[in-house]
Amino acid sequence: MKVGGAQITLKARAVRWLSLREHSRKELERKLAAYSQDPQEVENVLMDLEKEGWQSDQRFVEAFESSKSQRHGSRLIADSLRERGIDEHLIRESMQRLKESEEQRAWQVWQKKFASTGMPSDAKEYARQARFLASRGFDAAVVRKVLSGKFQPDDIGL
Repeated sequence: MKVGGAQITLKARAVRWLSLREHSRKELERKLAAYSQDPQEVENVLMDLEKEGWQSDQRFVEAFESSKSQRHGSRLIADSLRERGIDEHLIRESMQRLKESEEQRAWQVWQKKFASTGMPSDAKEYARQARFLASRGFDAAVVRKVLSGKFQPDDIGL
């Protein structure tokens, strides 16, 4: 793309994208590849951005975790991070942080969706609510605890 007669460099594109939100290295690589025929040129730009502190997968994970954790369980977040090319050790660290609040977050998601109808009164309603929480990425043990009524807001100081 030309701006004022000048060609926008790959690095300038990447910095612009990074100024809008954090991106994983893999996301940037995919986006930049559309503007360059030379994979080595893309790799060089990515290395420069990382070296200069513009791009960080660690920072991306923290931002992604922060934006998704109030609506999704750790399993769904981990899967999304894998799709974005995040290294497994960063995903494990994120999962450890998220596991500490998993029950609380599942309870809050349940409250938002089902507080008006209350705890499931029959097997059909239990299955419906359990499917909803599972689809949000909460694991079965957490779903059972929330739907059994064993997890109460007092457990988390709400």
